[in-house]
Amino acid sequence: MARSAHVDTFTRDNLPRAELQPDFLFTLPELQYPERLNAVTELLDSWVAKGHGDRPCIHALVGSWSYGELAERVNRIANVLVKDLGLVPGARVLLRSANAPMLVAAYLAILKAGGVVVATMPLLRAKELAYPIAKAKIGLALCDARLVADLQAAQALAPDLRRIVTWGDGAPGSLESLMAQASPDFEAVDTAAEDCCLIGFTSGTTGEPKGTMHNHRDLLAICDAYGRQVLKPTADDVFIGSPPLAFTFGLGGLVLFPLRVGASAVILEKAAPDDLLAAIERFRATICFTAPTAYRALLGKLTGRDISSLRRCVSAGETLPAATFEAWKTATGVSMMDGIGATEMLHIFIGAPYEKVRAGSTGTVVPGYEARIVDDEGREVPRGTPGRLAVRGPTGCRYLADERQRNYVQHGWNVTGDTFLQTEDGYFVYQARTDDMIISAGYNIAGPEVEASLLAHPAVAECGVVGAPDPDRGMVVRAYVVLRDPAAANPVMASELQEFVKADIAPYKYPRSIVFVDRLPRTETGKLQRFALRAQALAEGAPSEAAPMSLSA
Repeated sequence: MARSAHVDTFTRDNLPRAELQPDFLFTLPELQYPERLNAVTELLDSWVAKGHGDRPCIHALVGSWSYGELAERVNRIANVLVKDLGLVPGARVLLRSANAPMLVAAYLAILKAGGVVVATMPLLRAKELAYPIAKAKIGLALCDARLVADLQAAQALAPDLRRIVTWGDGAPGSLESLMAQASPDFEAVDTAAEDCCLIGFTSGTTGEPKGTMHNHRDLLAICDAYGRQVLKPTADDVFIGSPPLAFTFGLGGLVLFPLRVGASAVILEKAAPDDLLAAIERFRATICFTAPTAYRALLGKLTGRDISSLRRCVSAGETLPAATFEAWKTATGVSMMDGIGATEMLHIFIGAPYEKVRAGSTGTVVPGYEARIVDDEGREVPRGTPGRLAVRGPTGCRYLADERQRNYVQHGWNVTGDTFLQTEDGYFVYQARTDDMIISAGYNIAGPEVEASLLAHPAVAECGVVGAPDPDRGMVVRAYVVLRDPAAANPVMASELQEFVKADIAPYKYPRSIVFVDRLPRTETGKLQRFALRAQALAEGAPSEAAPMSLSA
């Protein structure tokens, strides 16, 4: 391990022991990096040095920044961090903001100054903010002034946070006022490629968040693996999307991938379907990153819109039903590029290039990674057999001081908690989260498969499928359904949905229990929280004689 630039050694001191870390692979020529590396030098400064400082870099509704303008702001913030706020290499800095150009600049400035970013979702409240502050021992936060109240309340719960600096309010001592007095020049800290530069906290689909540590090399590796080998962007592309930058899916898709190739990105504070469509039209965006739920919402709003500039649409964050894939292609002429990533892995590690995408399949393993399907003992299973997904490559899981490292990394492989099967020709087909597999009367039933069937019914807006206890079958399939017309929630509709699923997939998979709800529990990143639905199903118990249920929640 190369000499660390970190003066504050907290992250290195709290890495998992070497034997608990995954095997790291650097098999591609593009993945050979020097021992000394600051990611911002490669992602931003190199373009200015090559004479491309005038190229557009960040677009926003209130204006655009060139590469040179972003670099100047990054340098000013880095000087503020070091000279005014006392940041030393290795210290953690919390970021709290909706997606905004200033958030991008602050993020890159922390990295350039050798700090460690902990970005947080803007809707988190005091208790939720206190957890990463305490876990990562964060002493400094940069925050959009409109969101500071909850962060200030979190200080009472997490006294490690000693100082909050706001932007957007123009107050004395604000980030902008400090930037105005700072130098526009800053030399990047000579970090090691393996120095930690971000801690991404998981979105909470399986309970208490875990802090995942990634280094400077990781940021480039996802660009040179998935970005270069699968997505294949060019400098003329204009990226856009809805994922928060605190979500590593958004960080890659809206910041790292465009910067790596000298492209530009549209950074939207609000990215609801109408906002996203309007921005695609206005900026002639070419590459979109969002989740299947958002693509389904966009489908109903395409009339009168010109989104013909789009050439790539990347889907991740939850399973992409074949029906959504086909509907989007029919409406736009563009095939969606599905992918699976993980905060532990930083970004997508399975996803086919555009010319090889296949409806109903997540795709093929990203060059630079290896993936296989294994049983409970870690042995590879035959093609076509469902099992646990195991992956390794240039990125991997390193939890911050967390015993759950032993569960995620096994025999050198990252075991993601997903059930997949691999086809004879190498495509990976998603079945379920490992703990989403419903075993009913001896049958293995994947909840997401039932969800995909229900979503094809025109009356269904959203749904979540989990197992519910049953004295006869052990478990039965229970569907929590949000209808497009809530007034239609009745036993007749429940029976109609059951018959629809029976006609669509194997009859034994149909939901014997249907619960109509007003909304589904989701994380800040929009992922369905099936653990919450499982807890609800357990609390509700078995339905009377496994009959359809029609409840309001």
